[in-house]
Amino acid sequence: MFSKNKKRPTVDPEQHEQMEYAQRRIRQKKRLYLHFVVFLVGSVFLILINKILKYGEAYDWYLWGILAWAFLLAIHAVNVFVTNRFMGRDWERAQRERLVRKQQKRIAALEAEIRASRPLPESTGKVEPPKKKDP
Repeated sequence: MFSKNKKRPTVDPEQHEQMEYAQRRIRQKKRLYLHFVVFLVGSVFLILINKILKYGEAYDWYLWGILAWAFLLAIHAVNVFVTNRFMGRDWERAQRERLVRKQQKRIAALEAEIRASRPLPESTGKVEPPKKKDP
């Protein structure tokens, strides 16, 4: 009951990564839907201010506000549904691997440069004991 050796379910790292990816996508979509609802409520609010409260009634300025907001909402939707497919998890992994290979090449080049500029003395494979000082 109070044992420290409780069996905990082990999650495969790939499965864990898939779960994190799914949670991130759910969060993205949830924010987009929330943005859409706020857009609808805000649009109605802008129309009410212009038409009912007659603020700047000589000109229908609310159309420009709604149009600009709709453009931002469209950009958000493209980012969630289109861009994420092209620049999603697989793209991130490929970019990460490419950058790691590039960094490994740089390190190898630096090591070769260091070896060329300061060669190590030839070793015979025998380790000599330290010399004793005469008193």
